[in-house]
Amino acid sequence: MFGGLFEKLKSGLTKTRDNLTDKINEVLNIAVTIDDDLYDELEEILITSDIGMDTTIEIIDRLKAKIREEKINNPEEVKPTLKKVISEILEEGEDNSEEAGKRVSLIIGVNGVGKTTSIGKIAAKEKEKGNKVLLAAADTFRAAAIDQLDIWSKRAGVDIVKHQEGSDPAAVVFDAIQAAKARNIDLLICDTAGRLHNKKNLMNELSKINRIIDREYEEAKKETLLVLDATTGQNAVIQAKQFMEACPIDGIILTKLDGTAKGGVVIAIKNALNIPVKYIGVGESVEDLQEFNAKEFVEALF
Repeated sequence: MFGGLFEKLKSGLTKTRDNLTDKINEVLNIAVTIDDDLYDELEEILITSDIGMDTTIEIIDRLKAKIREEKINNPEEVKPTLKKVISEILEEGEDNSEEAGKRVSLIIGVNGVGKTTSIGKIAAKEKEKGNKVLLAAADTFRAAAIDQLDIWSKRAGVDIVKHQEGSDPAAVVFDAIQAAKARNIDLLICDTAGRLHNKKNLMNELSKINRIIDREYEEAKKETLLVLDATTGQNAVIQAKQFMEACPIDGIILTKLDGTAKGGVVIAIKNALNIPVKYIGVGESVEDLQEFNAKEFVEALF
């Protein structure tokens, strides 16, 4: 199974690899010594791969320090050292342990980033693991969002709690919590509206939903996951910062990595925001939404 998943990850990162790793190889193949010119060229490649200026400077600084410490003077050894540096940045704070007990996931993100699809895929994955899953259609501002989630609930074979379009999202979450308790649900996943341009409404709505979860379902472990579209590159980082002003975020779901050369944004998000990437999307099918593993990601990238 792992082999197949890794191959999918590798092929999903093809565009990013062409953009990043191939250019790094070109530069290192002609380099004779490790000097400032080499570092400048590597810096330029990293920035153009949407790793971002601040994160790039951090990577280059750590790379220089490692090369000094380990007394490396052969350009051929720069790439494995760079891999190590990127792995370390991505692994900081990574937690791959399975949670026991009841869980609630609040999924946030602007419209069009693949929020509903991600919820459906996570539901299918969790059900496959033997967990009982319930969906809450708390994005009540768009009828399409409720319908779309309904289709995914049928596809994944899990139940859904939904109200009419325009109803109070917090009321949907309240009903979903009562249903989750009554049906002994392991994971409740709540979809929410993504209206960043109206941040005050979004803040009020999310804090109301959070209050209800805290009051009605205190025994459950709550996490808020932000869905971002990798094809937007550095804009995804800006978006994440705006959402962080509205509510605390526990993890990132990064979608559409297979459709972009900007996969370097994974490193930028982790370094700039210090939020772990929990899932990455590298294709259309359910198994193409993968739990993020830093080591595998870097292996696939290089």
